[in-house]
Amino acid sequence: MSHVTAKKSYEKLVERLNKYPQGAPPSESLYKILELLFSKREAELVAQLPIRPFDIKKAAKIWSVSFSEAAQVLEELASRAVLLDIYKDGKVLYVLPPPMAGFFEFSMMRTGGKPDRQALGKLYYEYLNVEEDFVKELFTGTETNMVRAFANESVLSTDETVSILEFEKASHYIKTSEHMGISMCYCRHKMEHMNQACDAPMDICMTFGTVADSLIRHGHARRVDAVEGMELLHQAYENDLVQCGENFQKNISFICNCCGCCCEALLAAKRFGNLHPVETSRFIAYIEDDCKNCGKCVSVCPVDAIEQKEGKPEVDVDLCLGCGVCVKHCHFDSLSFNEREKRIITPANSVHRAVLMAIEKGKLQNLIFDNQALYSHRAMAAILSAILSLSPVKRAMASEQMKSVYLIKILERLGYN
Repeated sequence: MSHVTAKKSYEKLVERLNKYPQGAPPSESLYKILELLFSKREAELVAQLPIRPFDIKKAAKIWSVSFSEAAQVLEELASRAVLLDIYKDGKVLYVLPPPMAGFFEFSMMRTGGKPDRQALGKLYYEYLNVEEDFVKELFTGTETNMVRAFANESVLSTDETVSILEFEKASHYIKTSEHMGISMCYCRHKMEHMNQACDAPMDICMTFGTVADSLIRHGHARRVDAVEGMELLHQAYENDLVQCGENFQKNISFICNCCGCCCEALLAAKRFGNLHPVETSRFIAYIEDDCKNCGKCVSVCPVDAIEQKEGKPEVDVDLCLGCGVCVKHCHFDSLSFNEREKRIITPANSVHRAVLMAIEKGKLQNLIFDNQALYSHRAMAAILSAILSLSPVKRAMASEQMKSVYLIKILERLGYN
């Protein structure tokens, strides 16, 4: 009976995780992962937390415990990077990140101590690399992608460098972020426990802003400045790693330096490439007529987007990420970047992306009627602002999902008929 009760606690936690657009399809592997990351009581408590950031007082009220007890629980969870603690305007707020990109990765950003990283790494491999439901849902469940690829700035021409926008450059976030942390690569750490890791640099996972600050304070990342950050970016270029970051423009929290053999985003691009699991850069690789057919571009492409056809390499336009690894390796100047015909639209911020993904997954009501949103005009305003910036079709989808006279009247009054 106690086992059944414990399972119910984790089932409620899974339900809570799946209220957010980036959820986690239930499986026995997932339950085993959560049992390593959360005690039964912690699972019960976290299952009750709102989607939006909350303070200690809010958690104490939800849990019906004292302020000091709530503070102790939240601090313990934050110390393990299961929750993030965010310091803003002299206040501390907490937020439960999604499993990915979130507490799955954070749990593998260091070695030693609890939880058992070897056991966890093997379970992650089972859940993400053997089973397909989670990765397929994560990377192909919506039209709006969770992550996007950055072009290798070292191979851009002067004109291309001038033409791309700041948010399209990995260097922009390194040079401007208030906090930057470097951690162990979750993907290669996981593969190391399966004896399948490659020899790409391990300590090169980049986090920014309040997420970096939280991870640094709790020992899951080390603080670096912009100078070291740029050195690490060039190290990533030298090792043919692809920069994949959050798919929005402002205040992104991470840039992963991904290899094609270990990293989830690029593995998904190879497994489900026709479903476009990773948003591309604005560029696409183009092979010139004077190609010497040396085959180097075919061998180095991290997502197998170039293959030999009739004795000549050919770029698959549906698979190419526009990362530039192939351009870097062409010693005959027969490879270049062309701009894609279709404009790449990047959501403005995390709220904009979350609303788009929620609409596409039929989960918009979870964002709007989340406990915090009900009591925060600022949170509601941010969500509605994001809705109003959508295309007419997606605004209609939002209204249909909500079945809300309130939302429809706001849209009508502001001229979005």
